[in-house]
Amino acid sequence: MIFLLMMAIPLAGALAMLVPPRRFLPGDAAVRLFGLGVSGATLLVALSALTAFDFGATSRMQLEVDRAWASSIGLRFHLGVDGISLPLVVLTALLTFLCFLYSVKHPPKGGSTRLLTALLLVLEVGMLGTFVALDLVLFFVFFEVVLIPMYVVIVRWGGAGRRAAGYKFILYTLLGSALLLVGMLLVAVNAGTLDMTELARRHGAGVTHGVQVTAFLLMGLGLAVKAPMWPLHTWLPDAHTEAPTVGSVLLAGVLLKMGTYGLIRIAVPIAPEGAEFWAPWLGLLAVIGIVYGAMACLAQTDLKRMIAYSSVGHMGFVLLGIATLTPVGLNAALFGNIAHGLITGLLFFLAGSVKDRYGTGDLNALGGGMLTSAPRLASILTFASVASLGLPGLAGFWGEMLALLGAYRPADALPRETFVTFMVVGGLGAVLTAAYFLRMLAKITHGPSRRAEDAERGEVAAVSAYEYAAWTPLIALTLLVGLWPKTLLEVTTAPVRALLGGG
Repeated sequence: MIFLLMMAIPLAGALAMLVPPRRFLPGDAAVRLFGLGVSGATLLVALSALTAFDFGATSRMQLEVDRAWASSIGLRFHLGVDGISLPLVVLTALLTFLCFLYSVKHPPKGGSTRLLTALLLVLEVGMLGTFVALDLVLFFVFFEVVLIPMYVVIVRWGGAGRRAAGYKFILYTLLGSALLLVGMLLVAVNAGTLDMTELARRHGAGVTHGVQVTAFLLMGLGLAVKAPMWPLHTWLPDAHTEAPTVGSVLLAGVLLKMGTYGLIRIAVPIAPEGAEFWAPWLGLLAVIGIVYGAMACLAQTDLKRMIAYSSVGHMGFVLLGIATLTPVGLNAALFGNIAHGLITGLLFFLAGSVKDRYGTGDLNALGGGMLTSAPRLASILTFASVASLGLPGLAGFWGEMLALLGAYRPADALPRETFVTFMVVGGLGAVLTAAYFLRMLAKITHGPSRRAEDAERGEVAAVSAYEYAAWTPLIALTLLVGLWPKTLLEVTTAPVRALLGGG
């Protein structure tokens, strides 16, 4: 019942926002504190799942809820977690809480605080539900729940180009969802069940080769839009650039993971022959995305847009890991998901703080010397950047390194020479990643300040306690999983082997 409570809390909090202000929570400050309290309670429930989870049996579905939903058509309200989904559940609850914490003193401007609080809480319900759903239709319902709240957050609280960015976001993701639904139903009709655990256990048995190839293509395209995979990524830079800080953090930290999680949880285990057929093409698009994302970052002059394009490259490593169809590669993908959520979430928080202080995210307008004018902010930005470029000892390193290792030794059914080529190209992309982050740091943190008024003050504005509180858990976890990667790998390895049919 833990997961029912975990989703009921934010849902109840969102419904509470319908009560007129004169009767409940008058004033924006009270509403923001209420949202913080609700998301904090949800995080506590998610953390309680950690204490209740049996880490000696990470491949087994645990803390399950399995009730009839629409028995006449075989639908069940089936929830549960294993070692693959549990880290993503905790990451989702943590990032949502940190967004509310950051917003207490740094709220986005331009709309109703009550509406924003309700939207973020509904968004949390959809994100959490996606990672705990074990029925295909239930997964799809939660997968869709996040679209409208995120769309409204972008168009109501975003920047000057918010409407165009919001339209592009909703159109791309709705198209992807349609393909995903057709692919899942194609498998379900042929397999005779919607239960994800049963489908994974069968590992494609009872579904013909042609159906698996077609279903994997449809599901893969639908999930790749959310991932995002090149060339289906074009909605992402605009959405990230125009979204408010909390929208960008949740979009990068959680929503992108829903696509790659779906590939690992659904597409690969229930259509393994389709996965083998399309894996070289998935790997090809992944490495194109790695290099393209890095090259696009080198051409950017806006900080948030550069971070957005970096996500295309980083998620390319996640997709490359999935394409190898090996335990090493899928572990790399899951590790990369968590690392990207921590580091890129931190980067978007920092980008928001930079814009709040300087009034712009343009790298040329910011000039240099931030280490002089805002040394604490610049130091943490430097840490997040070197973590994102894959410095050994930090979380970003392991996902990329393991993905390249997986490409060196892909599954036996895959062409090894092709994947070794992917490994080389991916390695080049990793070098380019270091280049664009170092270029960004050289432009805005080092050298003399181009803003005389900032230099005279010595520091722009002190980092607030709420900013430190939002950033510190992400910094600590980036160090923890970077220095002790087995913290995650010991949790994910057994369920990954089970999904690949290894028992």
